[in-house]
Amino acid sequence: MNKEHSNKIELVRRQYSGNKHKVTRGIGIVNCIYFNPKIEEFWIIDYRIYDPDGDKKTKIDYVEEMILNVVHQNKLPFKTVLMESLYATQRLMALVDNLGKIYYCPLKTNRFVDDTGGIEKYKNIGELNWNESEKISGKTIKIKCFPKDKKVKFFWVTVSTNRTEYIVTNDLSQLSVDAVEFESQTRWKIE
Repeated sequence: MNKEHSNKIELVRRQYSGNKHKVTRGIGIVNCIYFNPKIEEFWIIDYRIYDPDGDKKTKIDYVEEMILNVVHQNKLPFKTVLMESLYATQRLMALVDNLGKIYYCPLKTNRFVDDTGGIEKYKNIGELNWNESEKISGKTIKIKCFPKDKKVKFFWVTVSTNRTEYIVTNDLSQLSVDAVEFESQTRWKIE
């Protein structure tokens, strides 16, 4: 919540705002949204006020709690988790995997990955080469610091004429950049 002109509210802190695309003053809110693409409706089903000084929790801690609540307490039926790049951590991806769900999330270009099966060293995402087939059906990669046998499917998605995203999913059977682009666009609708 934007609070640029509020200097005395306890939870106001300088933090990155996805709406403003810059660091600003505000109250951080981490939310969990349920989206039904068939009827194009969404509902906020859980949220946390970001208060690291008060509860010593990270945003990753909050997301983990909310995912577990959705599964174990709320028992909401869902099959896919869409996350922002901030949450594209080994911890959260493994949680979604262990729950038997599929995730789609963008990786920042400074992440290191291997698309050679260990033949070459890890490379920055921006340094990867893509052949025409991989641009259509993705490539299987390993993300640095993930368990040695953990592979993900990796896609180069054009969001607009001047913006590209690199999306990973644990759905190794995914062969369509168009389907991944649809998931990515769904995430932006929620944003």
